[in-house]
Amino acid sequence: MQDTADLYETLQISVNAEPDTVHRVYRLLAQRYHPDNKETGNPTRFRELTEAYRVLSDPAERARYDAVHERQREARWKLAEMSGTAEDDLDASQQLRATVLEVLYSKRRVEPNEAGVYQIDLEKLTGCPHEHVEFAMWYLVQKKLVQRTDQSLFAITAEGIDWLEERRRTAPRARRLAAVNQ
Repeated sequence: MQDTADLYETLQISVNAEPDTVHRVYRLLAQRYHPDNKETGNPTRFRELTEAYRVLSDPAERARYDAVHERQREARWKLAEMSGTAEDDLDASQQLRATVLEVLYSKRRVEPNEAGVYQIDLEKLTGCPHEHVEFAMWYLVQKKLVQRTDQSLFAITAEGIDWLEERRRTAPRARRLAAVNQ
C-alpha cells in the first residue's frame, strides 16, 4: 500500500464515505466495468475497483489503509509547501490549468463521443499531486471551462475551448511584443 493508487479515488468516493455508500458506488461502477458488459466493460478497471472495494468495505482493512493514506497525503502536502515562492506556485497552478485544458481539448477532438478523462488520469498525465489537480479542477469547473460528466469524468466545455483558442491567439502576440521590447 505504499505508493499505490488512491483507493478512494479509484471508487470516486470521499474518505468520509459511509459503508453503504462504498457498497452502492462499487455496485454501480462494477456493473459498468464488468468484463461481461460488452459496451463499457474494462477488465483492468474492474479489478482495480474490486480491490478498492475489498479494502474499503472491510473495517479493519480500511483502518489500516486510512493510516497509510493519511501519511501519504501529509507527505504530498509537505512537498507542495516546499515547492517555492508564492509566485512560483501561482505560475505552476496556471500552467497546470492550461495543461489540463489542452489535454481535455485533445481528448474532445480525437474522441468527441467519449471526451472525458478521469481525475486520476489527469494526475498521472501531469505528474501533479492529487490535491493540486483537485484544486485546478475545482477552479475550472467553477469557471465553467470544464464540466463533470455523469460518469465522473472531466470534459472541456465550449467556454473552455474558447478560452484556449483566445489564449493561443494572444500568446504569440505577447511573445512578439516581448521580443520587440528587448
